[in-house]
Parts: sequence; C-alpha cells; structure tokens
Amino acid sequence: MTHVMACIDSSPSSPAVSDYAAWASQRLNAPLTLLHVLDQEKYPASADLSGNIGLGSREHLLEELATLDARRAKLALEHGQHLLEMAQERMIASGAVAPDLKQRHGHLVESLSCLQDDIRLLVIGRVGEDSKQGANSLGSQIEAVVRAIHRPILITASHFKKPGKVMLAFDGSATAHKTVEMLASSTLCTGLSVHIVMVGADSEDNRKELEKARCTLVSSGLKVQAEILTGEVETVLHAYQAEHMIDLLVMGAYGHSRIRQFLVGSTTTTMLRTTALPVLLLR
Repeated sequence: MTHVMACIDSSPSSPAVSDYAAWASQRLNAPLTLLHVLDQEKYPASADLSGNIGLGSREHLLEELATLDARRAKLALEHGQHLLEMAQERMIASGAVAPDLKQRHGHLVESLSCLQDDIRLLVIGRVGEDSKQGANSLGSQIEAVVRAIHRPILITASHFKKPGKVMLAFDGSATAHKTVEMLASSTLCTGLSVHIVMVGADSEDNRKELEKARCTLVSSGLKVQAEILTGEVETVLHAYQAEHMIDLLVMGAYGHSRIRQFLVGSTTTTMLRTTALPVLLLR
C-alpha cells in the first residue's frame, strides 16, 4: 500500500503539515511516512577546497575547514532527525498510527521523485524553512514539486483545521471531469460537504457538464452542492469560499484552460498565493 508522505522541516508550517497528514492518513486508511531532506547545497556531503586554498603551510586550514563542514552537516542531520521524532510524537498523540521516518541528503524534488512510487498523497507546507514568510507567500520549490510529482499533493494552510466543507473548482473540461472522478473514488472527502463551483456563462452546455460532475460525486455517496457563477475566476472563488466557510480547496494542477493551468499568472498559482486554505492539487 502506498503512503501518505509528509515533508517535515524547521518551518512554522511543519506542525500543520503533520496534522493534515495524520488526518489524511486516517481517512484514506493509508500508512504514514515522514520525510526530512537535508539540502545538499547548504550542507554538502563533502567539500573540495583544494582549489581555494594553497597546500603546503596552509594544508592544516584545509583539513580544519573540511572537519567543520562535516561537523556542521552531522549536526544538521541530527536536528532533522529530532524534527522527525517530534512530528512522529505529535501524530501518535492525535491518534494516528506511528509513521515511518525517512531522511535524505540531497535535493527535495529529486528525493521525492525517487520515492514517488511509494506516495499515495504528498503533504507539504505552503512555505518551507528557507522561504519568505508572508500572507501571500508560496515556497520557491512548490511549483517544481508539483511539476515533478505525478501524485495528489495537499499544500497545507499555516494552521490545521479539520476539513468539513470542500470546494472543487470546475471548468467542464475532460481534465476537470477526471479530477471529479478522482475525488469520487477517494475516501478523503467521505462524509464531507462538497461544493462544485463553475465560473462561466450560465449556459445549457455548462449546466450539462456541471450536472454530470455532480452526479458522479453523488453516486459515490458524497453530499454535493453545485453552482455556476459569473465574474472574474479568482474573485468569485475567494468570495464563495468565504461565504460558505470552505475548509479545503480542490483544483486540477495542469491543463490548457485558465482554471487548470499551473503556470505563473494562472488561476491555480494565483489561488495558491492568495488563499489561506489548504489546497489539494489533482492531476
């Protein structure tokens, strides 16, 4: 069985990542794995300084610098292990089954790519330990992770709130219907209230596509409310989620239409940057 995998670091969002991962694991009945990746650029496994410092009388400086680098990397690994153990304790206290712990020395995207076959759902914070914190911050590696990992990705809010209402952004396309089918086949939203929101013309074709999506979700036992609204996509989605007190936003990660593109300036990226909600990206 594939795992719910949570990326743990020293950022303020890690407790929320732990809590959302524990929640998802229980709903999916999937085992948990906690992953900490020690950045190879910040903490190289070994450093070749021979080109920077002349040998001979300065050889002892080279040896001392290499020793300091090794000690620094070792301390960072120990700190990472401590972060994993704290997250593990937090999850067990919440009632989750004890998660497996993994630690890698390298780059986040490459590490996740190697582990991709073991991932059922990836849970990651909106902002990592090296990213700027702010109301509209989005970590520098999020887009790279979304592009590289062909798995559902839950990008968490800064604080955990148990989801009760879910909003699915829908545009009537074939890819959007695939997103609906993925949501319908999952136990993640069982028992939750699902709102399908389509921003566009209130036309017969759009109503037909929306009703098809609604029926797909209803047939899986979900409680569904479907709406067609007009206006600017981001503005309408934000207003709807505020009015209906939505707890989790679901969107497709890729595509060619405005609602599904994951490129700079797209609706998905804009929503990621501007919403305080956790976002589940499906592809």
